Amino acid sequence: MITTTTAPVSDAHRHIGVLPAYPFYGGPPVGPDTTARATVAQLIADLDAEGTERALVIPNYGVPDPAIAFSFNELAVEAAQRDDRIRAGLWVSPRPEDEARTEKALALAGERGVKALKLSFLLGGRPTDPACRPQLDRIFATAGRYGLVVHVHTSPGAASDIDQVGHLVEQYADTVAVHLVHFGGGMSGHIKLAGGRFFDWIAAGKRVYTDLSWAIGFAPRWLAREIEHRGIGHDRVLFASDQPWGDFAGEYARLAAATAGGELGERVFRDTFAALYD
Repeated sequence: MITTTTAPVSDAHRHIGVLPAYPFYGGPPVGPDTTARATVAQLIADLDAEGTERALVIPNYGVPDPAIAFSFNELAVEAAQRDDRIRAGLWVSPRPEDEARTEKALALAGERGVKALKLSFLLGGRPTDPACRPQLDRIFATAGRYGLVVHVHTSPGAASDIDQVGHLVEQYADTVAVHLVHFGGGMSGHIKLAGGRFFDWIAAGKRVYTDLSWAIGFAPRWLAREIEHRGIGHDRVLFASDQPWGDFAGEYARLAAATAGGELGERVFRDTFAALYD
């Protein structure tokens, strides 16, 4: 059942496209993304039911075949061009093996409604790998040229750890907005970011943003408290459902409780999205 919000909400990170079943972790083929949407009409119906006023829509991914994620780019663009509530993010890859597909994706960067590029190292590559540097430079240069936000998945360990992804903030976020999806993605990432690193980047002039989807229970309240205490960061946090991998009702309830209404809540659920994507 979809929960309808009582105030206008902008969702800064959700997906479109249905993935094939896959034998994750050596088990039988499964399709865990049960609320994935295959069509723009289905996506719009979800927005209507939720009361979601605006949304950034990104290709679905998770099956370890980048071609599938790339195949949903045109669907995201179609969604943005059909309904003005929607903005599109394009799937791109830093891997040399994906160069041709990434070039094709970047050719869509100037299309109406495109506002972001999405990177995830879950499907390969590493922020510090010299072999990925040419594609990373190309991706961020395109983002700068068109005023796009670069979304980067974060989760503890390996190439998605904030210790790795942080190199992208250091290298590119002086001029390009970088959205750290999932606020580090777990205990270690939350502590590293809320404990100082997120605020240090902001104070240094980095254009860094984040959302609290997938966040462990303590993180939203702690981050809200640190924002109030430090007096910065109130304009760098966005609501994101991460549908179909997140749960809209649950993500909304946790962040609404952490922000407790007021000015921070207005910014998180609406104003910062408008500043980035309108």
